Amino acid sequence: MRIGYGWDSHEFKAGIPLRIGGITLPHDKGLGGHSDGDVLLHALTDALLGAIAGPDIGSLFPPSDPQWKGADSAVFLREALKRVAVAGYELVNLDSVLILAAPKIGPHADAIRKRVAELCGIAADCVGIKAKTPEGIGTEGAAIASATVLLRSATSS
Repeated sequence: MRIGYGWDSHEFKAGIPLRIGGITLPHDKGLGGHSDGDVLLHALTDALLGAIAGPDIGSLFPPSDPQWKGADSAVFLREALKRVAVAGYELVNLDSVLILAAPKIGPHADAIRKRVAELCGIAADCVGIKAKTPEGIGTEGAAIASATVLLRSATSS
């Protein structure tokens, strides 16, 4: 068994779509970043890579490389899952926390859960999606995501 933890944050910016968990949410601002700014998929990618003691997302997909400008973060997640499989592991479940003032995640949590489950090749009941507001921490202009994953040896399943 292996456990991995990932964390990411991006500031809100006008004029770009808001992508969280592989879906586009209705909001007047999106998350700035070199790729599509999907904080949840970025945190999940780092959690998977960390569980196998792999490189972090920034090492594999450096923001200085123009090929990743505007990239769909599902590409990063797929690479992390491939590396997990090559290392001889498979994803059992994941849990995540999103911290942002708006939009409210509750109405979108099931859609995010289903999309993340689909991207990861696991059942939706193995994906935890929780949201909190940034009360008192001064990050109202940003979104933060953390993710924890549990891996097991692919030969023990």
